[in-house]
Amino acid sequence: MADQSGVDAAQRLKLTEIFLSIQGESTLAGLPTVFVRLTGCPLRCSYCDTAYAFHGGAWHSFDAIEARIGELGAKQVCITGGEPLAQRNVLGLMTRLCNAGYTVSLETSGAMDIANVDPRVIKVLDLKTPGSGELARNKFDNLAHLTPQDQIKFVVCDQADFDWAVEQIESRDLIATCTVLVSPSYGQVAPADLANWLLTSGLNIRMQMQLHKAVWGEEPGR
Repeated sequence: MADQSGVDAAQRLKLTEIFLSIQGESTLAGLPTVFVRLTGCPLRCSYCDTAYAFHGGAWHSFDAIEARIGELGAKQVCITGGEPLAQRNVLGLMTRLCNAGYTVSLETSGAMDIANVDPRVIKVLDLKTPGSGELARNKFDNLAHLTPQDQIKFVVCDQADFDWAVEQIESRDLIATCTVLVSPSYGQVAPADLANWLLTSGLNIRMQMQLHKAVWGEEPGR
C-alpha cells in the first residue's frame, strides 16, 4: 500500500538524520561511514547520548535514503538510532544496501529480535549492563544468531557493571561467539580505570572509546 506521496509504505522509514562521519566504535572505528539514524527507541538507558532521536523525524523512501548515501560517498553504512529494529522496514533497507555493495553494520540494543537481519550485516549488539537501567530488556536468545563477524558491546558505568560483564562473557562463552567490546560510559568511568579492570581480568577482549567524541565532543550528528 502506498502513502499519499505514492511511496510503498513498506519501502520507507522515519529518520532523524543521515550524515557522514568517522565511525567511532566497533572494529570498524576510524573508517569514513554514512550513519542512517532511525527515529524512536523503546529503551531509556541512563547513559543515552541520542535522546534527540526518540521523537520527531521525517519519513524517507528507500530510494531517497540510498541516493543520499551515494552522494555522501563512503563505502561503509551504519544503521543506528534510537533502536533501528523498532521499525521493521529497516530489514529491507539493510538487504538493499548489502545488495548495492555497501558494508553495512547495525547498532542494536539487544532488546529486539535479530533473527531476520540479513546475514551479511555486521551486528553490533549492546548487552545492557545493570547501570544502564535496562538490564531486564536484554533478549539473550539473540546470542544464538550471532556469527564471528558480529560484535557484542558492554557499556560500563562502574566496576560493578564491569564485573557483571565478565560474568556474562565467561558463563556464556561469548569470546568464542564473536568479538567482545567493552566501553567506558562517557563521563562516568575514567578510561584508565576501565583499562586497569580489563588488564586485571585477564580477558582477551577489546576496550574501545568513542572516537568521534574525542574528535568532536558531544556534538550531535557527528
